[in-house]
Amino acid sequence: MTLTPRCLVRGSINIDEFFSVDHIVLAGETISSTSFTRKAGGKGANQAFAVAKACGIPGSVVLDGAVGVDGVWVRELLYREGVDVARVRVLEDQPTGRAIIQSAVDGENSIVLYKGANYDLPPTDTYTDTSPSLSGFTHLLLQNEIPLSSTLSYLDSASQINGFTTIFNPSPMLSQDELRAFPWNKLGWLIVNEGELESLLVAFGIDQHQQQRKRQTEGKKNVGEEGDEIEERAKGRLNSLRRSKGCETLNVICTLGAKGILYSTTSKAENEIGYLAAAPLKGPVVDTTGAGDCFAGYFAAGLMQRRQDEPLDNILKTCLTACAMCVEKAGAMESYATKDQVIARLSS
Repeated sequence: MTLTPRCLVRGSINIDEFFSVDHIVLAGETISSTSFTRKAGGKGANQAFAVAKACGIPGSVVLDGAVGVDGVWVRELLYREGVDVARVRVLEDQPTGRAIIQSAVDGENSIVLYKGANYDLPPTDTYTDTSPSLSGFTHLLLQNEIPLSSTLSYLDSASQINGFTTIFNPSPMLSQDELRAFPWNKLGWLIVNEGELESLLVAFGIDQHQQQRKRQTEGKKNVGEEGDEIEERAKGRLNSLRRSKGCETLNVICTLGAKGILYSTTSKAENEIGYLAAAPLKGPVVDTTGAGDCFAGYFAAGLMQRRQDEPLDNILKTCLTACAMCVEKAGAMESYATKDQVIARLSS
């Protein structure tokens, strides 16, 4: 029996507290804030929210995480927007994760993170006889704002299910030792930016001079018409990653911000890299805060809703358009467009 596509997001849930200040506070200094805003956040919550917006079907995405009593309002907000929060635990003895953000008039910011309830592990989040339940799900979306042991436990369970789709966005980036020990052969899709891709290659011991020589040899023929230095550098790194031990069957997407994306899949010939330019904007860039999570969520939804033989480019163009609409507005979740709004933009 074919399951209805359903995504589980195992990830973080935060309360983001923004303080507008004249300048970032110095050591020993006390200053006044000119404004204060509290918003729902956390990469897990953001990505689940984006999946819900992209699918447009309540309950198609389930968020697995934890909040304190102080974060019940975040749980309720997600539920109202179509995220199934039955697996979001409310802890009596732990506060919700926090991001304390100072935003100065010169554009500088300073962020203090507190893990809070995100690091409270239920028994099924560790390698025990009781594995995380993935029954009824077809897709798993992971980030790196929860204990790595939890991520590994869920990934291990998913890898034992035939046809299960796994997506990992390792942000914040893992340590070099964690990158080397990560079971990449159990993962289906990896989403990274160029800096994260470079960290991976350093962990794998890829020689940077060797990469440069490869780029000079390979040329720019598969990178898109722009073919500038940033894209070409990322292309060489992407090829190097795919040649690394354990990563041969890994599908990789490398986001390049305003330059677009590069991607390499198991259906592509070796050394061939797909390129898509960023979607055009219809206004100035206001805030890029939630763009990465928007892309990951829309990509997961695109795989869930993918028609047989539908080109991957179609899904990626939808993701890029959703991201373009996202950066035209302030905030993260509140900047994510609905599926119908993205379709309308694509058609305009």
